[in-house]
Amino acid sequence: MTPIHFKAFAITNEIDLNQIAIQCGIPKKFTWEQPLILKGDILQSILQKKLNDSQMVMVFSFGSVVFINHSHNDEITCFLKYLYSFEPDIEIKNTNRYTDDYSLHIKETENIELTDEYIVVPEYEVYFPELISTVLAKSVALEKTEEQLGKIHDKLETMIDRLEKGRLRIGNKELARTTAKIVRHEYNTLAYIMILDKPDITWTSSTANEFYDKMVEFFELNDRYIILKNKTDILYNIMNGFSTISHSIRGLFVEWIIVFLILFEIILTIIKY
Repeated sequence: MTPIHFKAFAITNEIDLNQIAIQCGIPKKFTWEQPLILKGDILQSILQKKLNDSQMVMVFSFGSVVFINHSHNDEITCFLKYLYSFEPDIEIKNTNRYTDDYSLHIKETENIELTDEYIVVPEYEVYFPELISTVLAKSVALEKTEEQLGKIHDKLETMIDRLEKGRLRIGNKELARTTAKIVRHEYNTLAYIMILDKPDITWTSSTANEFYDKMVEFFELNDRYIILKNKTDILYNIMNGFSTISHSIRGLFVEWIIVFLILFEIILTIIKY
């Protein structure tokens, strides 16, 4: 059997699968954990070209897309432009920023062999494409989230520098914007990427569950998720510290204003009498 090739992209934070399904005439209501699988006549009508049965595209609600056996860039670009009509926040020119290539090889072997570029299995199972695509989709989505978290860290580092120099002046709007970024980061990680959730097939097939767990462990999805969660908690603690200091500075300023007003009133009273 010829190798199966996968190419995953993280292109946005959220994709409405139901809008695409309606457009494609798919009579199904998709939940967050279910990917939209496009192949056959539907995919051919989108790409406007003849495809073979092994080619398909899997679209995930948390903003990732996985192309299976699509070696031509024009097919990938065409499909991403199609998604752009549903999600205008997709940056077509930067779609290669968070991506990963992988392949599935079938040959005689006693154990599953996992590497950074491919996986080797002794025999093919129908659930392999979906499970591999799911792991790749979550991996590139995590990569995107990790970089976004780095930008928040850079912002907080600037605030810390200002604090060390004794020139901390943070308005409520700036604190709210930075906190909102942290909340959005955590929401994207927990609610959309759904690292801890498993595909439905893993609950009905023990071999599928074992295969999926091996893939998740190799790509370190759970470890990366825990690291992101811990970093997020640290960011919350830092923001609470900034908020406390900022409010203390404002409170001290108000107290001095009150003292000056009292002194001014006393001076006016003395002048009057």
